[in-house]
Amino acid sequence: MMAQFTNPNPCGFYEVRREGEEITLFMDFENCTFFPSIEDNSRTMTMVIEALSQVGTITQIILYQKRNYEYDYNQAQLLLEIARLYKKFVDEKLRTALLSDPKARRFIESRYAELQDIAHRLMKGDPIAAYVEIRRMVRSEQLIMEQGGFPQDAMPAVKKFINFAESLADDMDKTQLLALAKPYLAGFKIGDRSIYRRFFSPTIRPDFMFTKLMSQYPTEGDELDSYTVGETEVTLFSIPDSVQYLYHTVPAEFNLTEERYELLDAARKILAEHKPKRSEFVDPERMRAVFANVGADLLDELAGYRNTRLKENDKQALIDILVRYTVGFGLIEVLLSDEKIQDISINSPMGKIPMFIVHQDFGDCLTNIIATQNESESWASKLRLISGRPLDEANPILDTELILPNSRARVAAITEPLNPTGLAYSFRRHRDKPWTMPLFVKNKMMTPMGAGLMSFLIDGARTMLVAGTRSAGKSSLLGGILVEIMRRIRIITIEDTLELPVAPLRDLGYNIQSMKVASALTRGTNEVSADEGIRTTLRLGDSALFVGEVRSTEAKALYEAMRVGALANTVTGTIHGDSPYGVYDRVVNDLGVPRTSFKATDIIIVANPVRSPDGLHRFRRVTQITEVRKHWEEDPLREGGFVDLMKYDAITDKLQPTSDLLNGDSDILKSIAGNVKEWAGNWDAVWDNIQLRTAAKDAIVQLSNQLKNPDILEAPFCISANDQFHRISESVREEVGALDSAKILFQYNEWLKRQAKRIKQ
Repeated sequence: MMAQFTNPNPCGFYEVRREGEEITLFMDFENCTFFPSIEDNSRTMTMVIEALSQVGTITQIILYQKRNYEYDYNQAQLLLEIARLYKKFVDEKLRTALLSDPKARRFIESRYAELQDIAHRLMKGDPIAAYVEIRRMVRSEQLIMEQGGFPQDAMPAVKKFINFAESLADDMDKTQLLALAKPYLAGFKIGDRSIYRRFFSPTIRPDFMFTKLMSQYPTEGDELDSYTVGETEVTLFSIPDSVQYLYHTVPAEFNLTEERYELLDAARKILAEHKPKRSEFVDPERMRAVFANVGADLLDELAGYRNTRLKENDKQALIDILVRYTVGFGLIEVLLSDEKIQDISINSPMGKIPMFIVHQDFGDCLTNIIATQNESESWASKLRLISGRPLDEANPILDTELILPNSRARVAAITEPLNPTGLAYSFRRHRDKPWTMPLFVKNKMMTPMGAGLMSFLIDGARTMLVAGTRSAGKSSLLGGILVEIMRRIRIITIEDTLELPVAPLRDLGYNIQSMKVASALTRGTNEVSADEGIRTTLRLGDSALFVGEVRSTEAKALYEAMRVGALANTVTGTIHGDSPYGVYDRVVNDLGVPRTSFKATDIIIVANPVRSPDGLHRFRRVTQITEVRKHWEEDPLREGGFVDLMKYDAITDKLQPTSDLLNGDSDILKSIAGNVKEWAGNWDAVWDNIQLRTAAKDAIVQLSNQLKNPDILEAPFCISANDQFHRISESVREEVGALDSAKILFQYNEWLKRQAKRIKQ
């Protein structure tokens, strides 16, 4: 359906678009001289309600003027009710009946004209004001009638008029809009549209985008925090009557001039004609660079046609936006560029539900961003090309990694038939830099002693499993263990989705090789299976082995590697499990590893999220460091096969050493000591070295605090500190014939002081 209002200015064309269950009233305000905002502009509201009174049922409203301003189902229904009521009023044939008595005409005619004026003038453009005016009219007429202001023979017509006006007000009373507005009517002034901003807030989508944005701040939200990420404004709000927080973002692309929007839209339409191939997505960085160069030339050319000159900074900003919305991932990239975001969830059906995030400071938050079906399908196509993995009815799950200019993320996508409402996504953002033990100490995930014990176990080449629930920090902890490996040791990583910080560590001089294997959830791929990948590492020479996550048949291969590598180098992997026995149950009963093979596990580190008493906040903590003893036969829990070396204390919110650790009752630590001449049979020397490592880790944290320099906690400094620790230890041992902890710590602290002076300079 197409229509135009009776207006010489071609403004306000509308049509009804039907797509699946969506029935959209689309109105073109491109040639209008006013801004198309229902909440701020009575003329816009008038035109929308006029259109609604003619078209009937719709599920959303889109007003177009350079950008799409989209009002969702709930907002559309508020206006649809008013439109139906207005149509009912227009269709009423009461004028003849009301004015049929000549004696009453002079009393009623002016009042009826006033009521018509209120309905025609206000009911469409300001229905709340119309309601207030009609109620005032009814009260005024009733008062005049009670005071005998009408002759007796006019009373029937007057009463009929009052009843008619009152019934109209009563009908308005029953609408959702008036029900919502009632609490705010005290002190309401005709023409004040602030009340409408409480109920109407469009999502905004420029021409060149699919993703929608709710740009207005929540009316009664309390601001909790605000900051900028590049050119993007971020504000966090608490929402009244809700435990949810709102992550509100306004990216740079929503603050451009109309001229810039036109340039971007024209450039995007031209670039969209090129469909990238799988070979191009193999190197996303190069592909983005090519599109950026082409986009730069295109923007210059289009600007020339329009006699517009682009400053270099403005042009670069437009290029970044253009690449983001052609070969990139749109507003997903904007979210992932925020280092404080840990997870992004995009649920189906698309176009109806805001994205959700997990924020490092505020936990679970909803956002003001809504993904659309078109955008969702575009992401799916790009992820298929990037990963080389299918996502279809036969393979409704896709796991892969996403590498962007300012971030890395793990992506899980699901579709039909697993998800009956279509595509849905989960993005797990990886930290831009590798995690380190001092960082974990700073963030209270573990204590300095926990970090010192971990350092001792890692240098002791133990086999370890990092366990925990989802979002417990398993992969982060595995990355932190990687950083503790001495750079002279070769490392091989095996993952089905690349999450470990291999590239940054390679840049820092590590001898590290990454291997990517098939996901356990994917069929019909030519990738090597995880178990075959692990067995291959055993033929690649002496190496420390890191397995991204143990999920399926690769468990048996991992235990082969553990048995082979236990006395040579560290073998480590992550696995789902909330306790040592939970890990045993998963490995033996679910994954089919023989009980005797499970004994190849030396250490289980359990990380779990800990909740605050109000249930609103979660904190990542290492809750157990447990050794697996070898003397049990049937059940390690019943036969004392699990011995906690450190355990989380909820009262102190710290990882505390157990009596077994303090008393030296640890077979694993004694086994490590047995391979070092200075420690063999000497628990005091072992404990002294653990405390030395504890002090070394704590010294880095204290130096960072002292200098107010968080970079000291990052991998480059921590790796240098680890190198110095080992070099100083070796130097002292050669000098005095023993690992003198006091002397080592003194020289180590002196090195830190020299570094502090250099950093200050």
